[in-house]
Amino acid sequence: MLRARFRDCRQGGVAPLFGLAIVPLLVAVGVAVDYSRANAARAAFQAALDSTALMISKTAATSSAADLQANATKYFNALFNRPDTSDVTIRATYSSDGGSKVIVSGTAKVATEFMHAVGAILNLSDLDSMNIGASSTAVWGNTRLRVALVLDNTGSMAQDGKMDALKTASQNLLSQLKFVAVNPEDVYVSIVPFSKDVNVGPGNYNQSWLYWDDGVTTADNYWDALNGTCSRGSAFKTRSKCLAYPVCSKSQYTTSSQCVSHGGIWYSTAGTWTHANHSTWNGCVTDRNQNFDTTNDPPVAGGTLYPPEQYSSCPSPLIGLTNDWTALSNAINAMQPNGNTNQAIGLQVGWQTLTAAPFTVPPMDPQYNYKQVIILLTDGLNTQDRWYTSQSLIDARQQKTCDNIKAAGLTIYTVQVNTDNEPVSTLLQNCASDPSKFFLLTSSTQIVSTFNQIGTAITDLRLAY
Repeated sequence: MLRARFRDCRQGGVAPLFGLAIVPLLVAVGVAVDYSRANAARAAFQAALDSTALMISKTAATSSAADLQANATKYFNALFNRPDTSDVTIRATYSSDGGSKVIVSGTAKVATEFMHAVGAILNLSDLDSMNIGASSTAVWGNTRLRVALVLDNTGSMAQDGKMDALKTASQNLLSQLKFVAVNPEDVYVSIVPFSKDVNVGPGNYNQSWLYWDDGVTTADNYWDALNGTCSRGSAFKTRSKCLAYPVCSKSQYTTSSQCVSHGGIWYSTAGTWTHANHSTWNGCVTDRNQNFDTTNDPPVAGGTLYPPEQYSSCPSPLIGLTNDWTALSNAINAMQPNGNTNQAIGLQVGWQTLTAAPFTVPPMDPQYNYKQVIILLTDGLNTQDRWYTSQSLIDARQQKTCDNIKAAGLTIYTVQVNTDNEPVSTLLQNCASDPSKFFLLTSSTQIVSTFNQIGTAITDLRLAY
């Protein structure tokens, strides 16, 4: 009877059930706490790896594998200090295949508390810790640089120390670019000094991309018509004057009697014009025919060709894309200020050096991304081109070139050195790829710091995860 009553009694039954249920609940809370601690350790682990990858990337290209590993371990240990972790291992590797990169990876164990207690009860040692791991990659060589320096060499650059500052700034920029070139193909640079014309090098006089004569025998439009000798003598300095008749050797007299009576020679037939040897050309070219003056079409025929001009203020020769740092440095040192301002031809030829014939443009490797940059510096407003002496007309041609370059995906930096209190150039503001890439300078010393700022921007190092 007593046993039956005890068996059928339902009073006080909740407490034993709650006692049994509290055990898995406590275990679940304990496991959650341990996982939370492990996630916090993993986040700190990842942050330390990221910083380590960035730090060792600065010298990775010139470090041995052993030094790279030692530096990675040193930097990581200085950044990651958690007493609840053990068995920390770090591995650092460098690769230049398809771009320069450093990979830093690691593993560690995070000690558990609640899970450790459960493991002790169940005699399971693998609950004493949790494994964590992470990896970080610093990539800085998968983007290759092609940079054209389009530099004002006009007469006004001789004032206020501007030319000396430009040379210093350009040399410093070369050093920045050279530093990030782990492999020779990583960075190429061209230098295009300009005044009214650009100098493509007198040694190219026999190249097919030059247009010496327009074929109009009565016009003085091109080099052949403006440089040569006339059978009548030195008084006839151009082809049109040599071929003109009837004419007096003393141009102020327009009749035969006046000419002869004043000691002149009257010519009733055309003279013979012999143009100068093309090897006497000084290397300058002027703007191509419109609208090829605003594009980078290869010079193959007709208006796409570059017209030579014997410009008396011809700047120093340009240098096409190269990674010959000595040659680039020498080209900068050779620059001298002279002549009028035609930013438009400098910009067009600068674009041409990056992309198309007649300049040698190294092929692009599909394993890499390419950043193509033009840096245009000038201290003056446009004053003269092949057709105009009106700033507004020259600016209109140049704006078309700016728009075409940006549409092609290139980046343009523009720098106005305004030491003469001239108006701010709306053209240069609009030509820059965005407002942050236009620089207005009021002293020559700012050229150095500005080029350094631009150099830092185009050679920046980015982390990729």
